[in-house]
Amino acid sequence: MKNKIVLKNTDNLEKELIEVRHHFHKHPELSNEEFETTKTLRKLLGEAQIRILNLPLKTGLVAEITGNSEGPIIAIRGDIDALPIIEDTDLDYKSQIEGKMHACGHDFHTTVILGAAYLLKQQEATLPGTVRIIFQPAEETGKGAESILKTGVLSDVDAIFGLHCAPDLEVGSFGTNVGALTAAVDRFEIKINGIGTHASSPEKGIDPIVVAAHIITALQTIVSRNVSAFDQALISVTHMESGNTWNVIPTEAYLEGTVRTVNAKTREFVPSKMRQIVKGMADSFGATAELKWYSGPPATNNTKDWASVALDVAIQQGYVIKKLPKTLIGEDFAYYQEKISGAFVNIGTGVSYSLHHPKFKVDDATLLPGSKYFAQLAKCALDIISDK
Repeated sequence: MKNKIVLKNTDNLEKELIEVRHHFHKHPELSNEEFETTKTLRKLLGEAQIRILNLPLKTGLVAEITGNSEGPIIAIRGDIDALPIIEDTDLDYKSQIEGKMHACGHDFHTTVILGAAYLLKQQEATLPGTVRIIFQPAEETGKGAESILKTGVLSDVDAIFGLHCAPDLEVGSFGTNVGALTAAVDRFEIKINGIGTHASSPEKGIDPIVVAAHIITALQTIVSRNVSAFDQALISVTHMESGNTWNVIPTEAYLEGTVRTVNAKTREFVPSKMRQIVKGMADSFGATAELKWYSGPPATNNTKDWASVALDVAIQQGYVIKKLPKTLIGEDFAYYQEKISGAFVNIGTGVSYSLHHPKFKVDDATLLPGSKYFAQLAKCALDIISDK
């Protein structure tokens, strides 16, 4: 944004928020590369006289609006990074950066929280406490929330709230749940070592592709035969590599994939069972195999009280409450909820192609209501905590 947008008043706030989102959408930046996005946010917040905290962050920032300095502290969060996707829409503000796109709606999240910050600034004198506004980098890597937490800026926060756009919900729709709204997301790699040989003499080698095929099939029995049908879990092998020509049995095979769970005990059980299967299958063929496990964010955990407050405020703001379908997508907002109670909500942004799709779109009509909602939710949360 080359010194163009100045967010100074609310007389024409909706138009200004639309312009801001369009700018972010045209100039997407990947995780931990959100330098220009951060610079733009600093400019807009500074012009609104909203204090930005001095924190050791490479990208992203945390701002603060304080009424009663002795009162409680709550936080609201929007994520700012984009995806390595080539946009395929007809929007006049489509991405101008080849191979990068806001295909997960983080431009929407950022703009909604920015608008809420501006509205809260207008009410600053009457706020019974402090609102910290998080513009978080690197949600798509699953590590951005941890970078914010490491600064210690949330150590005294009493409650935290975040949002995600919902392209399967109409404009004006809203949803949240008690407990897990998104799943724990973990990644695995499996490296299999056999013995290479000529394709005409398989008996002289140990075929890692055959071992890999049996491992892939056996892994699916973990969910179907070891996890309750009333639990939610998923194991997907999404990447396989082996060999480089048609007449050679290779020495190695490589598998990669993801595990999604909502139950902490299931999350702990799955990798131990996977290791048992991987070793057992490899041993049975005379091969060796190693499983490497990379833990991602846990499942989100909306507390009953704050989920109820989030729904009440949504109703007051005129949203239509929808029952959300179960999902196993991931969200690093869960890292905050391991330490701070709060709620994560979904706001309908108009029926569109799914998240992470090149044709994904957000309806601009959702921006101002979203900002008003989060401003009201923040004030309501401060009131509730102050009255305890």
